[in-house]
Amino acid sequence: MKRFNLALGAVLIAAGFTSCKDEKKEMAKTEVDHYVVYVDSINDLDAAERAANWAAIDAEYQRRVTEAEAALAALENDADAQKRVNDSKAKYDGVKAQAETQAKAEAVVASGNGLADTLFGPGNVVGNDMTFAWVNKDNILSVYQKFYETFDAEKNEYTRQDLDKVKAWYEALDARKNTVEKQGLSADDNRKIAGIKLKFAPKFRWERMTAKGEENQDAKDKVN
Repeated sequence: MKRFNLALGAVLIAAGFTSCKDEKKEMAKTEVDHYVVYVDSINDLDAAERAANWAAIDAEYQRRVTEAEAALAALENDADAQKRVNDSKAKYDGVKAQAETQAKAEAVVASGNGLADTLFGPGNVVGNDMTFAWVNKDNILSVYQKFYETFDAEKNEYTRQDLDKVKAWYEALDARKNTVEKQGLSADDNRKIAGIKLKFAPKFRWERMTAKGEENQDAKDKVN
């Protein structure tokens, strides 16, 4: 009888150990589920809402991905769980890239670089960067065209300070053109750019001269 009781005790201990082990695995699977659902919920958010709350979203993500990775260890090489976690990581990386891009664009708008945005497109000229590294042999003609067409349409609205900025950006674009010419700029595009430059130069000189005259007159009026 004593021997039977000992055997029964061993069976109960083993069953308890197995039950405990199974419970840990179930908890681990639940952690993976929570992680996957959280990433899906981020993906479903409006892009603007994601960008506005990105710091909090990323902080919570870091907590959940740490828990999911710990859960994978408890699941002992569960291939399905590993794949679900990997897929969600890839999905999150894509969402993160979108959120960071939008945040950067919004920061550019907030920085007040509106004049550059109208001349070159939103976000292309950031702060005082004059390298124009985003201009290449394939897009440089369209950059010159947009610059000239915008200038021609809005030239009467520019202040003397605006025209100083326009001049600096135009010179930076010309400097970039010298580099792009060595990178395979086509002869046809080069000719078209030369035509744009011929139209721009006299118009810019006139606007700058008249703006300076108006500025001097304003100064005289204030004195009088």
